[in-house]
Amino acid sequence: MGLFAKFKKAWFAPISWETLDEDFYDQLEESMILGDLGMELAESSVKELQDRAYKDMLLTGDQVKGALRDILRRNLEVGDNSLDLAHKPAVVLVIGVNGVGKTTSIGKLAHRLKKQGKKVLLCAADTFRAAAADQLEIWANRAGVDIVRQHEGADPGAVLFDALQAAKARNVDVVLCDTAGRLHNKQNLMNELAKLRKIIDRECPDSSLETLLVLDATTGQNGLIQAKTFKETAGLTGIILTKLDGTAKGGIVIAIARELGVPVKFVGLGEGIDDLQPFDAQEFVNDLV
Repeated sequence: MGLFAKFKKAWFAPISWETLDEDFYDQLEESMILGDLGMELAESSVKELQDRAYKDMLLTGDQVKGALRDILRRNLEVGDNSLDLAHKPAVVLVIGVNGVGKTTSIGKLAHRLKKQGKKVLLCAADTFRAAAADQLEIWANRAGVDIVRQHEGADPGAVLFDALQAAKARNVDVVLCDTAGRLHNKQNLMNELAKLRKIIDRECPDSSLETLLVLDATTGQNGLIQAKTFKETAGLTGIILTKLDGTAKGGIVIAIARELGVPVKFVGLGEGIDDLQPFDAQEFVNDLV
């Protein structure tokens, strides 16, 4: 069983692949829309599938499934989905609105990187939310990594500055930076994010930098609105998609990659510390279709 197989039944409505007529393609398009691919992507994918079925004389359900998998996979492959940590201290700026699982994802990612032999430092730059640094410190302890934090209400830029200095002094490989849950319509918080980017550029100009947006898969198409705004402000390098183990419909993965041109790098598939997994486009579409 593939990584995503146990969740796929919640994503696409079941349809019959035995009779490949107009009704079949209508049902497939409806199923894809309900699965959070969005109207435009569902329509274009089904149209391309019909054209290919006619051109290549695809006569069986298995042949059509294979073609659909290929179409969906190409929509997902929009960039390198591995983390660029080549130049240390590499900095991973983790952003997103409140409640999507940023802090939890950081803890899981820290655990993953430490298992790979990386020296990891957490930066508690979310100083706005009460007990955010306390929550991050709990994850730091679980993952067995260090943390730099200050008091609630401290300047996030000052916390990040301290973390970067500590990283250079301690020969740290990766700094994972938690940030406040910025609402995408609050310009002052977006300006704060831009300030953090400037501090990284100034203090670690030669370091690798990743900016990962954490999105809750259960928000569906609404997540795209957030993501587009964050991309304009922060220059995203990747997406962490959380809560794919619940009621989320997996098509949002494809919609995000296609709309933003930003690769999905990790997916959250549960509550355990090992449940943040690298995203594999081929495996995903094999299980989805």
